[in-house]
Amino acid sequence: MKRFNLILTSFGFALGLSTAAFAADDDWAPVAQALGRSGAQLPGGIYRVGLGRSDLKVTLDEVTIRPTLALGSYLAFQKMGSEAMVMGDLVLLQEEVNPVMKKLVEGGIGITALHNHLLRSSPATMYMHFYGRGDPVKLAAALRAGLAESKTPLAAPAPAGSPPPPLDLDTAAIDQTLGAKGNVNSGVYAFNIPRPETIMEDGMPIPVGMGSGIVINFQPTGGGKAAITGDFVLIAPEVNPVL
Repeated sequence: MKRFNLILTSFGFALGLSTAAFAADDDWAPVAQALGRSGAQLPGGIYRVGLGRSDLKVTLDEVTIRPTLALGSYLAFQKMGSEAMVMGDLVLLQEEVNPVMKKLVEGGIGITALHNHLLRSSPATMYMHFYGRGDPVKLAAALRAGLAESKTPLAAPAPAGSPPPPLDLDTAAIDQTLGAKGNVNSGVYAFNIPRPETIMEDGMPIPVGMGSGIVINFQPTGGGKAAITGDFVLIAPEVNPVL
């Protein structure tokens, strides 16, 4: 099996995502309790928690950014023998970056990247990628301590009162152009496209649910147009040609 070293290249576009020991929801209950928020089981034994920054009102080029377009933090756990690996991305205001980073590092969580997805947005947001390995409950507690230094909502969002209106986008044409099938996610047409290779980290395959997929999101802006943003997951020789 070939191992690929990935470079996660972020492009912000506006106007022009187990083993049997952790096979059941109950097995992840202590993690959810330590974190203060439950998640969902994904294929590959992944336990993923989404934390949309619904508290933020971010605009860019007169477009109000939906949390599902570019303001979604996530934490993804994967069992590794008696331990677990956690990866994720936190959406933070600039003033939240240093306090959150300090708490994560104190809790044994490594910071793997800090960058921007949205240029010219107001307020400005930063994106902090992290990695940790160890006892899953301790990892969750460390992440909660870090999140507490931000205003990230930990409470589960209230159920939607009514179904959202249909997207004002030709989603079939988008699917055909990208060669992939998207999904509607709270007013955004979202893609999470896996790499063709098996991505490895510490001897473990990293499924799409852990963050190894190419993410492209479309938010309708009216008249069949959209604001888009996303992440391209690339191996080193691909970076310059894609740019």
